[in-house]
Amino acid sequence: MRTDPSVLHVDLDAFFAAVEQRDKPSLRGKPVVVGGIGLRGVVSTASYEARKYGVRSAMSTAEARSRCPHAAYLGPRFEVYRVVSQAVMAQMRALSPLVEPLSLDEAFVDLAAAGLSNLTVEDVEAIANDLKAAIKEASGGLTASVGAGTSKLIAKIASDLDKPDGVVVVPAGTEAEFLAPMQVTVIPGVGPATAQRLSMAGVRTVGDLQQLNEDELVRQVGSAHGSSLHRLATASDDRPVVSDRETKSISVEDTFETDIIDRSLLAAIGDRMAHRVSERLQKAQLSGRTVTVKTRMHDFTTHTRSSTLAGPTDDPRVIARMAKRLLEDSDISGGIRLLGVGVSSLADWIQDDLFTESEHAEEVPVEVVELPERPRDRLVGYYPGQDVVHTQHGEGWVWGSGRGLVTVRFETALTPAGPVRTFAVTDPELTKRALSGVEDDKPAETGQDGLND
Repeated sequence: MRTDPSVLHVDLDAFFAAVEQRDKPSLRGKPVVVGGIGLRGVVSTASYEARKYGVRSAMSTAEARSRCPHAAYLGPRFEVYRVVSQAVMAQMRALSPLVEPLSLDEAFVDLAAAGLSNLTVEDVEAIANDLKAAIKEASGGLTASVGAGTSKLIAKIASDLDKPDGVVVVPAGTEAEFLAPMQVTVIPGVGPATAQRLSMAGVRTVGDLQQLNEDELVRQVGSAHGSSLHRLATASDDRPVVSDRETKSISVEDTFETDIIDRSLLAAIGDRMAHRVSERLQKAQLSGRTVTVKTRMHDFTTHTRSSTLAGPTDDPRVIARMAKRLLEDSDISGGIRLLGVGVSSLADWIQDDLFTESEHAEEVPVEVVELPERPRDRLVGYYPGQDVVHTQHGEGWVWGSGRGLVTVRFETALTPAGPVRTFAVTDPELTKRALSGVEDDKPAETGQDGLND
């Protein structure tokens, strides 16, 4: 264990929404929600102004609209977020050669790898504030919250305690005391089911957890999970900061316009997803042993089923067949609103001869099922939040569209709030604006980035 708080966790505040407010002056200080913009969509990020109305990530867009109908609901612009993320990560790497990105908007930074040692709380606070200032300048005004501690666990938890734009440093030697009053769900791996099981044993806080010995925890939640919980509850976390995080799984998922109860239709969609997963595995030169099917029901309950092969594969036929079997075991009587297919236990080699049944047998013809058209104007036209340019009015963003019309507010990050104009979607003077040659004809495909599920 480290003897000084040399691990930082840097988390950009309401990242997607903050980028939209940065680039759209008329939205600054107002509620902004980014994610799936249709009635079947899910919130990815809500600005702090929207959170005051109870809007949260992973909430259905329909519920978010009922709580905060006056918010701006925007589709994501991933190409912009990636550029901003790269600029922010560059500032972290300027501080330390050892940075572990967790996503576009958060990362661990190892100060010890930068040759910094014997750090006091004041030292780390000063370093964190300097980093926050560098991030703000590099990103065009975005804020970040920073947590620091002797481990990744402590740093990550600390970064969430003084949001937005805060710094929390946990002094070495105070970790257990720091964790004790918190709910057990703050410990990674303690979800609703484990929390309920612990609650039945009278364990509700990390302090309660700390009072149990490892044997008691193992009896409550199982051997592997119990040992891990015991270590983390007492802040015994020696996981290193690693610069390269291995891909753990590759998956595709999609949300449907209406709940589906037709098994043949679901099987056809699952088969198509399996082929897309296979394409992504082959592109990454990977294979996998475990196939997982994820279903989200009409009432938002989510189920996953997995099956592990004898050896890794990237064959779409194998993945599709395993997915079909798993889907056949799923109860779809109430209707499925989301389906996903994924492959994990990844490897960089293939050993098809280990499969329990031959993959070289004669293929059985598959019935072709026509999938319903998705009536989403934004997939073929303009969507709210999209960057556009007009030959006369200049650069702006889509305020709304429908019925053959598109409404645009003409403003950029460097201008005051601009005027609003409406055009026909076929107006030749209005075009979608790409960033640095990146095509921007529609939001990222549902499921690949998980925002519209």
